[in-house]
Amino acid sequence: MNIPTVLVVDDEKPLCEFVRRNLEVRGFHVLTASNGLEAMAVFSNEKVDLVILDVMMPHLDGLETTRRMRQFSTVPIIILTALGEETDKVRAFDLGADDYLTKPFGIGELLGRVKAVLRRARWSESVTSDERIVRGEIVIDLSRHEVQVSGSPIELTPTEFNLLVYLSRHTGKVLPHRAVLQHVWGPEYGDEVEYLRVYIGRLRQKIEVDPNNPRYLLTERGIGYRFSE
Repeated sequence: MNIPTVLVVDDEKPLCEFVRRNLEVRGFHVLTASNGLEAMAVFSNEKVDLVILDVMMPHLDGLETTRRMRQFSTVPIIILTALGEETDKVRAFDLGADDYLTKPFGIGELLGRVKAVLRRARWSESVTSDERIVRGEIVIDLSRHEVQVSGSPIELTPTEFNLLVYLSRHTGKVLPHRAVLQHVWGPEYGDEVEYLRVYIGRLRQKIEVDPNNPRYLLTERGIGYRFSE
């Protein structure tokens, strides 16, 4: 089994060391950086399986770093935010982050999020089925981890891919928020409705002709979502 490499980026050295020590003692290989510019340099030269990234940093903050990483990589990203910074969380998801942790956090919460994010990434990468899901102009090739819309390939993060597969496999059914979260994100989740709202919005931008008037990803208010027939 390959040892996952985690890049931890934070200008608070004690926090960075806390995360590094606790991940290393549990078998992870950990790289560190103190700001976004350093992180981009490490990221460009090392094979990284997960990035844990603080929002507030000098030189290049976590949000801009996330945006730049997403221009050429779908590696999972966990954002660290200050308590109550709701706008940072939403913005981070909009830019492509997979999850977030609110400071201060305990080691149990950290490990839970790390394992969940890596599990989602591995699930989508390890699919060996020859199954192809065709829904209108959308074609999902599970074995190749590819999605095409109207014949053109689109780039999805592992979580976006998993979400699209789950919804499309249940075409026509209303799927409650909790059911989607626990299937796609994992059993540790269930109340993070804002995750779904942002991710559905991102998927609509990528697969819908008119994201404001979606044909495929429909909202069932107060309940969940439905992939339209």
